[in-house]
Amino acid sequence: MNFRTVFRPVRKRATAAGAAAAVAVLSLAAATSADATSEHRRSEKQPTKKPTVVLVHGAFADSSSWNGVIKRLQRDGYPVVAPANPLRGLASDAEYLDSYLKSVKGPIVLAGHSYGGAVISQAADGNPDVKALVYIAAFTPEKGESALELSTKYPGSTLPSALNTVSFPLPGGGTGTDLYISTEKFHDQFAADVATPITDLMAATQRPVAASALEEKATRAAWKTIPSWSLIATRDFNIPPAAQRFMAERAHSRTAEIDASHAVSVSRPDEVARLITKAARSTVR
Repeated sequence: MNFRTVFRPVRKRATAAGAAAAVAVLSLAAATSADATSEHRRSEKQPTKKPTVVLVHGAFADSSSWNGVIKRLQRDGYPVVAPANPLRGLASDAEYLDSYLKSVKGPIVLAGHSYGGAVISQAADGNPDVKALVYIAAFTPEKGESALELSTKYPGSTLPSALNTVSFPLPGGGTGTDLYISTEKFHDQFAADVATPITDLMAATQRPVAASALEEKATRAAWKTIPSWSLIATRDFNIPPAAQRFMAERAHSRTAEIDASHAVSVSRPDEVARLITKAARSTVR
């Protein structure tokens, strides 16, 4: 038997099979490389989604007090919402905000001004979507503390002498007390570095806060588990700067100070937006 004759065809088939396998491997490698390149290009075209910034106003103001800040954040590509704060009671206001936050998809940066700081501290506790807290001339209460208590902890607040009281009926019966800043005192007390024509409008449209809301003690403190930033207004006659510093230091907040009135979101929107942006950038890794 001629072994060369018998086995030569087998060698040819083996060689052909090896060549086909090599082509298949090369094709697979090329396809994998193409897929990787395509995925890389897609990732370059789809930047990391920015967190939603939720802005919560405090007493004697409304959501329009954030307008200048909103304009700057939106210009930088951040989705922004500024829901109304009921200003009826700390627990109920926080429950309202908590329900609103459930409608926001994705990561959240939560900012509060004045009494709004107490509300966000209560509402954000236990919410995994809230990645940063920002306090703008705001209360940062510990459990068991009230806004009224913190505003009188250090000297400097002239708010009590600027207030007017108005009674209102409570849903379950009885009477509550709403607090307003007197129209003639609003500019100097609340927004001394804002033009008078603007503060005249702010005074006329101010939202009152129930006195009981400022007296109600906090039961939660989200700043203990969520990173925080604080902007201290050094010409604040509502919350003394010393009180703001005390709360910021206790919360281990990243802190900035600014020569501004209590209405810092109106008078210095660039600086407020800048601090919020710093907090937002920290959430993107």
